[in-house]
Amino acid sequence: MRQQIRAITLTGLLAVGLSGSILIAQDAAQQPPSPPAQGSMQQPPMRGMRHMNPDRQLKHMTKMLNLSADQQSQIKPILVDHQQQMQKLMQDQSLSRQDRMQQMRTINQDTHAKVDAILNDQQKQQWQQMMQHRMQMRHQQMQNGPQPNSGSAPQPPASPQQ
Repeated sequence: MRQQIRAITLTGLLAVGLSGSILIAQDAAQQPPSPPAQGSMQQPPMRGMRHMNPDRQLKHMTKMLNLSADQQSQIKPILVDHQQQMQKLMQDQSLSRQDRMQQMRTINQDTHAKVDAILNDQQKQQWQQMMQHRMQMRHQQMQNGPQPNSGSAPQPPASPQQ
């Protein structure tokens, strides 16, 4: 039971971290960022950016997948590169929303493959379960829109009683 809770927690955090860039893309498509004036305070990061911190991702992955020090040293540059690619992609205003989304998917798939190659068989199984759960959650959100954190699947509206 404890491992299931840990796996679900990790899946949620990874889903936000690795695919949080999709939320950023949606925000960017709706509101193009204005460049900050020189000398002004920098704006806070966009929604989802705090979850993309490679150090936080690595720390959580280490805890959930029991990564060795060697695995951590191999995975960290992958996560840093992922973050940099996503930031660069979000700053590229020449891309259509559809092209940006496709490139995000490609970056996420590439990152997943690189991390997967470093994990042992047990870790790969946990990683696959986490990614499968992430995809299910993403699919559910796309169908139903964001839901409040109720801990359960959304229920269809009740029929009016007369």
